[in-house]
Amino acid sequence: MNLTISFTVIAGIAVVWFIVSGILIINELLKRKQKISFVFIKLMLPVYAHRYKKITLEETGKVGPLFYHWVIAINIALVFAIAAIISMAA
Repeated sequence: MNLTISFTVIAGIAVVWFIVSGILIINELLKRKQKISFVFIKLMLPVYAHRYKKITLEETGKVGPLFYHWVIAINIALVFAIAAIISMAA
């Protein structure tokens, strides 16, 4: 059971990391005068993240670091959530 709790805590931390990086991406887009729809922000966050990726790639020739934070965080959350479910069943 301790392993399940550990995996769940790690997944929770990764979700918080994902949310914070998403907020920072939105903030960067607002600094660049991009239009953001706050009504549908949950649905549009992947679109905004890819817009951030495209804009930073055009500006600097490299993808902005927030995009990688966003992608890595959600993947870690997914992996550890699945691991927690599997460890609970075992």
